[in-house]
Amino acid sequence: MTNPNIDPQSLCPCCSERTYKDCCQEFHLLKQLPQTPEQLMRSRFCAFYLAQYPYLIATHHPAYLNGLAEADLAKEPLPDWLSLDVITSSEKGLAGTVTFQAWYRLDNEIDAIHECSSFVKLDGRWLYTEGVQKSTVFPKRNDLCVCLSGKKFKQCCSR
Repeated sequence: MTNPNIDPQSLCPCCSERTYKDCCQEFHLLKQLPQTPEQLMRSRFCAFYLAQYPYLIATHHPAYLNGLAEADLAKEPLPDWLSLDVITSSEKGLAGTVTFQAWYRLDNEIDAIHECSSFVKLDGRWLYTEGVQKSTVFPKRNDLCVCLSGKKFKQCCSR
């Protein structure tokens, strides 16, 4: 189940290696705007992790929502979000892309959303538009596990 509470001094769920307080919290509290597509992507992953659905709707370009509402995002079963791996990030003018894998556990199975997301800057705010789905690339046996346990994948979640 997604954790709606987090200690601001703990590591940010977006895997930036910064504390939540120094990373995504200011975006979620609407005290600061993400300055890059990658910052927005990380803050959106963190919002999924923390079940902050109003933030996800607010940072989704209205023309691309296609009727998506907070209630849709909150439908059971909810994945247990594990970690975020940003693969590439680019920005050119008022457009940007971020390719990532967002790892989760659902029904005791590990999987990821592997996507190349598109973003636009509108009235000074970065917004998510749409993404192209890709096939999940699982870690190799001796890579660190996606659940951030510190163990090798073969000794952890690949079992």
